[in-house]
Amino acid sequence: MSINEEILLNITPQETRVAIVENGALQEVSIERERSRGIVGNIYKGKVNRVLPGMEAAFVDIGLDKAGFLHVSDIDVGPDGEVGDEAGNRPVIGELLREGQAVLVQVVKDPMGTKGARLTTSISVPSRYLVYMPNSQIVGISVKIEDETERERLRSLLEACRAENELGGCIIRTAAEGVDEQELNRDINFLSKLWSSILSYADEVEPGTMIHEDLPLSIRTLRDMVGADTSTVKVDSRETYQKMIDFAVRYIPDLPAKIEHYPGERPLFDLYNIDDELQRALARQVSLKSGGYLIIDQTEAMTTIDINTGAFVGHQNLEETIFRTNMEAAQAIARQLRLRNLGGIIIIDFIDMEHDDHKRQVLKSLEKHLDKDHAKTQVCEVSPLGLVEMTRKRTRESLEHVLCEPCNVCHGRGSVKTTETVCYEIFREILREARLYDEAQQLLVMANQDVIDRLLDEEAANLAELETFIGIPVKLQVETHFTQESYDVVPM
Repeated sequence: MSINEEILLNITPQETRVAIVENGALQEVSIERERSRGIVGNIYKGKVNRVLPGMEAAFVDIGLDKAGFLHVSDIDVGPDGEVGDEAGNRPVIGELLREGQAVLVQVVKDPMGTKGARLTTSISVPSRYLVYMPNSQIVGISVKIEDETERERLRSLLEACRAENELGGCIIRTAAEGVDEQELNRDINFLSKLWSSILSYADEVEPGTMIHEDLPLSIRTLRDMVGADTSTVKVDSRETYQKMIDFAVRYIPDLPAKIEHYPGERPLFDLYNIDDELQRALARQVSLKSGGYLIIDQTEAMTTIDINTGAFVGHQNLEETIFRTNMEAAQAIARQLRLRNLGGIIIIDFIDMEHDDHKRQVLKSLEKHLDKDHAKTQVCEVSPLGLVEMTRKRTRESLEHVLCEPCNVCHGRGSVKTTETVCYEIFREILREARLYDEAQQLLVMANQDVIDRLLDEEAANLAELETFIGIPVKLQVETHFTQESYDVVPM
């Protein structure tokens, strides 16, 4: 089935939101907020703060709140960007860096949680058709360009252009398929001038300074996301529309015809129900058309996805019902990974299948639908326990981390103690306080309304028995600002 892709941009002074819609269904969302713009792709002149031989890494000050993390495997040594000599012996971190040393680094992963940015000295600068790697001599071609004749043509063009301009390494991007020598040369000239200006600026500034900032999301969308399947790019801001047109005219001449300004009064995202889809993308449960459903649990260590048949009973036998549910789930999972921007280790618990052929078909379906993903993925075979382990490259925060924060009641656990549990904790605290303050005239218990209600109802007899045991009265007081787990026992 052919793909009709539309890219929608919703622009406000506070944030830019980009939605990729394929055949009417939302597939991917990117959000960039002015106060917390991502820094992936930015180049900094850093200063080495600490060298950690035990971790084979260093912490580098790049002028942010948290120092960046630079592992020895991310440090260029050889002409092809490799670390180590011809025999494969890797130098230790102490031979490559010293404390106080200035170093040019690029961010490959945004700061996440308590971790600082992940850094590399393997600098790469992207354009529309190329990724330029000045510290390398590698020449590569996107694996998504499959035609061998076209690959050979592009390789020959690139080699000729590099020789003429005395450039470093380059990788040809998917968008370069079918372009001519003139267009490649224009990209190479642009990248060459940009890299020269980056080096000149780096010589002038102090460590801890940003040398080069990646393009804003609206322009990156034109550079990185628009492909052959894209029919239109709609933007609801006239100012941003003009900036995108100017960029396209200069760097992507065939693109301005696809860019449209949306002037309507009804919000652009409302026309495509994007906001409703975003709300559903934050839910733990994802319904399948057949009546089955997915349960997606995202944690810091990994993401787990469980598939259930739910209300789907099928029309033939149990094995066929399970197979059809798993096939539908494979497609839904690929979409949810893109939509939620889930990365790292992902464990998928498909419903157990008896036939090996069914397992192969489900795995093949998952890989096929993951082919559309911009992020790099790797899928393992079905394990003996019926689990599929996979990874998805994570460079930016997930949709949940961008839009949400941990609950201030459960602190991200996803559950709170029952009122019964809290009441029993209060009873134990009453006993402790009564022993510590044996001269107290009474004890005051301050707690949440629901907890107090339970103490006055289901636990009233237990509370009365406790008062008799300690020999002093217990007074109850509702604190409206207390959460269900919060309480205090005060001797008076």
